Amino acid sequence: MAKPTYVTQPYMPPLDEFIPYLEKIWGNKILTNGGEFHQALEKELCKYLGVKFISLFSNGTVALLTALKALNIKGEVITTPFSFVATAHSLVWNDIKPVFVDISEKTLNIDPTKIEPWITEHTQAILPVHVYGNPCDVNEIKAIGEKHNLKIIYDAAHSFGVDFQGQSLLNYGDLSVLSFHATKIFNTFEGGAVICSSAEMKAHIDNLKNFGFRNEITVTETGINGKMNEVNAAFGLLQLRHMNSATDKRAKIARLYGQGLRGIEGITVKCGIESDHLSPNNSYFPILVDDKFRTSRDGLYQELKNRNIFSRRYFYPLISTFDMYRNLPSASPENLPVATKIAEQILCLPIYPDLGDDAVNNVIETIRGDHV
Repeated sequence: MAKPTYVTQPYMPPLDEFIPYLEKIWGNKILTNGGEFHQALEKELCKYLGVKFISLFSNGTVALLTALKALNIKGEVITTPFSFVATAHSLVWNDIKPVFVDISEKTLNIDPTKIEPWITEHTQAILPVHVYGNPCDVNEIKAIGEKHNLKIIYDAAHSFGVDFQGQSLLNYGDLSVLSFHATKIFNTFEGGAVICSSAEMKAHIDNLKNFGFRNEITVTETGINGKMNEVNAAFGLLQLRHMNSATDKRAKIARLYGQGLRGIEGITVKCGIESDHLSPNNSYFPILVDDKFRTSRDGLYQELKNRNIFSRRYFYPLISTFDMYRNLPSASPENLPVATKIAEQILCLPIYPDLGDDAVNNVIETIRGDHV
């Protein structure tokens, strides 16, 4: 039996490169609260990503919670059921009612044509997700937001380093939120960030993530502890040194998959949308398994697992099917036909920089049925 092949693995730079960072942290005796590495990582990420301001967080979920708080969102927010559960949870934790609308079969992102019928007097924002790093229809969503005076917060957890229409995808919307979880293409073990476009908003967000402290003795907002510590920030700086190489390796793996899976009846590759104005990051490699394939999606999932290949049904189940959401009127499967179908067909294949050609070919051969 070959060694396990997982859907993703964190990129771990050589340990000897990390030791000097740790030694400096020990020497500085500053472990958190905006230390040297925290400040340096914010600066370097702004340059690397092409954004104006970034606020680092302990994780992406707290970043999302804080983004909603920073814009004082209440009432209802329109979002997608095809995402990680933290997207909707962040709304409920802010006492906001999530309203689910269907997704586009082409992009797997929120379908802008489905948004307006669900806008009510209580709607205050739209929370779309750039699923797998594929851009939402940002122009149409912006137009809807402006028409109805709604804020737009992008869950951009998968979108590190994606450029679209000549700029970072993170620059669209009022705020964008990143995740730096260990499974992401750029990670800080755990971490996240909020991207904004003004110094005033960054100061507001930074206050909120530090309990609302304005100075040593003054608390002006009901904040939270969302700060990233120095060890995580240092690891992020080291990760940045290897990002271009890691991105190139991911692109190579995506090409191998694309070539190897071409022409298989019942398999549709959904690794990216076609656009001359998109620079993808290949954060995931999703495929759809429909009823023309020799087995079901779950059947293929088990075939891969039997060969020590651990794919992921991501996102399945839909958020709208969980107990805390299923009774919402918008959560009805009849309201979400595309998302419901995609959730039954989606499968994300292993992709990470250290995944070798032999392992990729093993995945391809298993899907093609060479081992059946």
